Amino acid sequence: MAINNAADRRAFERNFFLAVAILFPITVLIGFGPTYYLKGFFNSPPVSRMIIHLHALLMSLWVVLFIAQVFFIRTVRIKTHQLLGFAAIALGIGIILTGWFTAIAAAKYGSASSPAGVAPLEFLIVPFFDVVIFGILFAAAVYYRRNAPNHKRLMLLTVMNFIPPAIARFPFELTNTYGPLWFYGVPDVLTIIFVIIDTWRNKKLNKVFLAGAILLIASHWLRLPFSSSAAWVNFATWLTTTFA
Repeated sequence: MAINNAADRRAFERNFFLAVAILFPITVLIGFGPTYYLKGFFNSPPVSRMIIHLHALLMSLWVVLFIAQVFFIRTVRIKTHQLLGFAAIALGIGIILTGWFTAIAAAKYGSASSPAGVAPLEFLIVPFFDVVIFGILFAAAVYYRRNAPNHKRLMLLTVMNFIPPAIARFPFELTNTYGPLWFYGVPDVLTIIFVIIDTWRNKKLNKVFLAGAILLIASHWLRLPFSSSAAWVNFATWLTTTFA
């Protein structure tokens, strides 16, 4: 019975990560399709800054990488998965750097995706900490690369970290209607559900998974009230003056 239960848990996790690997690119395409990938069909404003194209390229490669890594694990090609992990480290660093410079440029020069009624320097806190949290989660995933349960759960959280920017751009007026309750609330509720289901199925709480989930969710809701503080605005001003 114990063997069957372990096999069932592995099968469930493989199918779960397969579902994530399918839904992740679909979510990104729905969110960023009208303003980037399929912008020619939506009469969207042109994207002129090269840093945006570079960041979009690296993020697209990250989505492809996640799908590939899930495939290699499903097909028990562990060595290939591990070798590709080294490329993932370089890609992750590139995402962090281009993400910061893209966000800083948008705060200084404006962006069509910036929300109306929010000062650019205040909104900068959102993409800036998206990158910070990604860096922390991904660094932890690299640290736990030889601990499969921790590693794959941290990689799942990097996906959840990138979901809010995508669903905030869904062309259904949900962001305008519900604001953060939509683009942060949905991923956060899903993350909580994932932790609960993971604990229930494994009969044990993965503390690293819980800590990462708390960090992710807390970062979403703490950055919003802090965005208008003098400390943040001064820091954002320094960023846009120094790096843009």
